[in-house]
This record gives sequence, C-alpha cells and structure tokens, in this order.
Amino acid sequence: MTQRVRVAIAGLGFGAEFIPIYQAHPDAELVAVCQRTESTLAEVADHFGVPGRFTSYDEMMQDPAIDAVHINTPIPSHAEHTVSALRAGKHVACTVPMATTLDECREIVAAVRESGRTYMMMETVVYSREFLHVRDLVENGTIGRVQFLRGAHYQEMAGWPGYWEGLPPMHYATHAVSPVLSLAGALAESVVCIGSGRISPRLADKYGSPFAVESALITLRGSPVGAEIARSLFETAREYVESFTVFGSRASFEWEQTQGSGHVLHTGEVPKSIEIPDFAHRLPSQIAPFTTRGVYDDENEHLSFVQGGGHGGSHPHLAHEFIRSIVEDRASAIDEVTAANWTSVGICAHASAMGGGAQVLIPDYQELREQGNSVDPG
Repeated sequence: MTQRVRVAIAGLGFGAEFIPIYQAHPDAELVAVCQRTESTLAEVADHFGVPGRFTSYDEMMQDPAIDAVHINTPIPSHAEHTVSALRAGKHVACTVPMATTLDECREIVAAVRESGRTYMMMETVVYSREFLHVRDLVENGTIGRVQFLRGAHYQEMAGWPGYWEGLPPMHYATHAVSPVLSLAGALAESVVCIGSGRISPRLADKYGSPFAVESALITLRGSPVGAEIARSLFETAREYVESFTVFGSRASFEWEQTQGSGHVLHTGEVPKSIEIPDFAHRLPSQIAPFTTRGVYDDENEHLSFVQGGGHGGSHPHLAHEFIRSIVEDRASAIDEVTAANWTSVGICAHASAMGGGAQVLIPDYQELREQGNSVDPG
C-alpha cells in the first residue's frame, strides 16, 4: 500500500485507548468511530477531532472510505461484527476473545479466507513488556530448553458490564493461554479441565456455569512441552493478575505474586529479582509514548488500567503490528488460525469441566483455512 490505512474504531470504552495511537501512527489515519450512545459518540469524537461518526455498526461497514476496523464491542458481538466487516471488504482487528463458540471461530476463519483481508486478534499479554522481555530470554538461550509453562488470570468482575455476570471463567482465558503457547512456539492440541468451587445461583444461572475457578492442562501440537492454565472471574478473593511462568533447563521466570513485589528469574536454584525494561524503542517514535500512558486521566481511568496496569504497555505494539501487516500484505502475528486456537482452548476447557474433566480435542483451523472444510473437534 502507498497510502495510509484508513481505520475506524467500533466501541469507545476500551476502544478510546487506541484513538490517539492510530491518529499518531505514520501509516494510519483514524477516519471514523462508532458508538451506540450518541452523547458518548459526540463527546469522544469531539475531544479527539474524529470526522466520521456512526451510531450504527452496519452503516459504518458500508462506508468505502474505511479500510480497516478495530472492534471493541461486547464479547457476544465479536464474531458477528468480525464476519460483517470481512464480508464488507475491511481488514479486522478485534479485541479478545475471537468468538464464543467453535462454530463462530470456524466462520471467522472461513470469512478471512474468502475475503482475502487481514485479521488480527488484539491479545494484549503477548505484547506486554513482561512477555517481550521473557521472549528475548527464551530466544537468546538464557532460559534454555523450555520444560513447562503456566498461565493464570485472576480477576473480580464486579462493576463490569452486566453481560459479564456468570461468564464461564475459561471463556475469557486468552490472557493466560496466549503467553504460554507463544513461548512454546506451538498451538494447542487438546485440553482437560476441572471446575472448582461454586458461584451464587444468580450468577450461575445466566450462562449455566457453576464454577468459581477453572483449571486446565493443555497438550501442544508437535511439542513435548505441557502447559497449565487457571482462571477465575467471580467470588474468589485475589488481587488482579494476568501472569505466566516459564520453567527452563537453565533458568525459570516467575511472575510476581503481588503487584510491585517483583518478577523473579531462577538461575539453577538461585532466585533473583529482575527489572523489566520498556520496549517503546521498537515502535515508531510517533506512538512510542503510549507504552506508558493512556488517554484517560487519573480520575477517569479505564478499568484495564485500574485493574490491569495498562496491559503492560501493549496497546501501541498491537496497533503497530495490525497496521504493518496490512501495509506489508502479510498475515498478522495473531492471525485467524492462531486466534481461533487460543480462543478454542478456553471454549474446549469449559466443555471439559462441564463434562467432568474429559479430554477435548482442539479443532484444526489450519486445515480449515487450507482446505475450506470444517473439522470435527472430537
């Protein structure tokens, strides 16, 4: 491409965090935003000087001036909005998870193949400064041979929008799944999961999921390495954390147990606290400052900053990868097959927990992309 990628953002809660990033990116132009509530739409668009304004997502998809859409709408709408955008000829970035069912994942993979457009799931953890640092430690040999990985995401969802209430813990598991699969360099093949504890009937009845915590063991395709994932959402006392731990033959990285206590690198049997550097230098200078600040002030922080520490400075890295994948006409780093696999781990894990811990195979989305037919998850 010789011109800037013309981007629209759908959903202006978390989505507003990306407005100034796209506005500042040298290869992008933010041309429109979409929000159902007209007063919020006007307030945000006026503040950032965004020309295009839509209260209807479908109407926005018909605008030929838009090349790409970044979807930040509620989780139940992700698949519908993604497929609609792809069929309208737009490139798609979508916040996590990709979808809520295996059929939706298949539909998106097929829609990407049919449209020829770029898809990227905007998973924050694998662009956090912690992940980027540990990936360097794996690649430069400091960790040695990866032997085992563990991911966890503990969160109390009180105060979040109502559609979250009672959500099965593993249906929002990509923050725990993505770092371990990325560091292992493999996709998930199968999963077994147990549910533990109980949440109140008012919450449990909404999705038919009774568990307070779900814990899974993952086997990886073509790899001797295994992984463990734990996830909680309601009525489980724990400070918020998205974390991963890597056990290696030479060294192991362990995520801090409480915020501010410090990450640890175990070399042999000797633990040592380590400082995690920022990675703004890997970004264009125009968007580098956004690794350490968002668009909200101290009194109006988005919950991703209040609970999640701003996702480890990942937001500009995500936007940059999405834009560059379009400019370079290549698959994104978290393309439709990768996104479907990561998302399906959680979907299949919850199915396993509801089935008493039975093994569930992950669909082969690579085969679906290449052959154009669906694969039975087994």
